[in-house]
Amino acid sequence: MSRPHSRASRLTLFFLVALIAVVADLATKHWIFAKLGRPGEQGVWWQIEDVFGLQTSLNQGAAFGLGQGQIPLFVALSGIALFGIVWWVASDVSRSFFLPTTLGMIVGGILGNLWDRLGLHGMTWTQFDADVWSCAQEDVGQPMYAVRDWILVLIGDYHWPNFNIADSCLVCGCILVGGYALLAPTAPRLPGLGVSSESDAGSADAVESSDDSSSAK
Repeated sequence: MSRPHSRASRLTLFFLVALIAVVADLATKHWIFAKLGRPGEQGVWWQIEDVFGLQTSLNQGAAFGLGQGQIPLFVALSGIALFGIVWWVASDVSRSFFLPTTLGMIVGGILGNLWDRLGLHGMTWTQFDADVWSCAQEDVGQPMYAVRDWILVLIGDYHWPNFNIADSCLVCGCILVGGYALLAPTAPRLPGLGVSSESDAGSADAVESSDDSSSAK
């Protein structure tokens, strides 16, 4: 039987994974935008010709460009998700390191993109944006509330929407959590006691001891 991990150790791992994901996401965004500039300034920096490359783009929506401009909605949903995930990790009864790790990935992805959606990257709309990709003229000089994407993947003739490290953490984390929910075996229950044979074995022993004491009286 594996030794259960304490709540403090699970929370420490959760926050550490989230921090690593956020730092990796923001650092790579800063690096590639500094190297390639804004969307349209340079072409694709191919790593594998016509398969995988680096190209800056900006997304004011969610995944696949959905919900363009709905920044308040995405910020509110991010806040709700963050609260729910932290509560889940803190109250996780499985006492394993799997959920803190995968949920830390998800939170890191949420925070990385939330940073951009709040305009904390400090970018503003420029005349170049207005000339190249139809930024409204009245927006020039205003803060840019858009997520910075930079990873380009071509699947045959299909151009997969550009993404970033935060998106990767979100998608991989959600897939792993979903797989865990569907495939992870549940601890067997002790007949008549309603407790698991592993995590609640101590409680079962206590119940049995209490019953024995009552019988002796």
